[in-house]
Amino acid sequence: MRRLTCVLVVSAALAVAAHASWNITISVSQGQLNPGAVTVNVPAVVLNNPLPQINFLTVAATPNPILVGNGTSFTSGTFNAVYSIAPNPGTGTQLTGFNFVVAGFLQGSARIDWRKTVVRNSDGAVLYDQSGSFTGAGLGGSDGTFTYSVFGALSVPADDVTVSEQFTLSVTGTAPGTDTAALMFVEQDWVPEPASLLALGAGLIGLAGLRRRIR
Repeated sequence: MRRLTCVLVVSAALAVAAHASWNITISVSQGQLNPGAVTVNVPAVVLNNPLPQINFLTVAATPNPILVGNGTSFTSGTFNAVYSIAPNPGTGTQLTGFNFVVAGFLQGSARIDWRKTVVRNSDGAVLYDQSGSFTGAGLGGSDGTFTYSVFGALSVPADDVTVSEQFTLSVTGTAPGTDTAALMFVEQDWVPEPASLLALGAGLIGLAGLRRRIR
């Protein structure tokens, strides 16, 4: 009987996980380094279950990482990404926003500017549109590695969106051997609305009750 209970619990948990999976399509994950207009391709790691998670590995871009200055021939560069999120049939989960994480390195007169936009596919409504910048000590910021983490809240919950993001790197100082701007990775972990969490919790409570009755 105990073995049957475990099988039921595992099967139900797998059903819940499958029910919560998402379709994630990356249409753009590419950068350019200048001068030379060198195109670089950025790999991405995507998880679609139980919630969308997208990580762009800009430090592993080919043929060059997203890095300018530091003795390279590049003084500016960009990274652009576009991806869409859509629910599998019957998912029923609304997303309220995402944990946005950016990691990089800055030295001297260097900067990284970013902008991120989220548009609802059903009607083109803009649910999120924010921008910011990171600077080295030569431009009033701090030198060294940095990690920026913030929650990006959508104006209204949604489950079918397109996300666009752009990063621009530049070094403007007179010491190109030390001025450096490097983008290491860009991550977003999406978060559901509280009602979806309550529904999942209710499902787990139901499983616990089923197990007690079988005993």
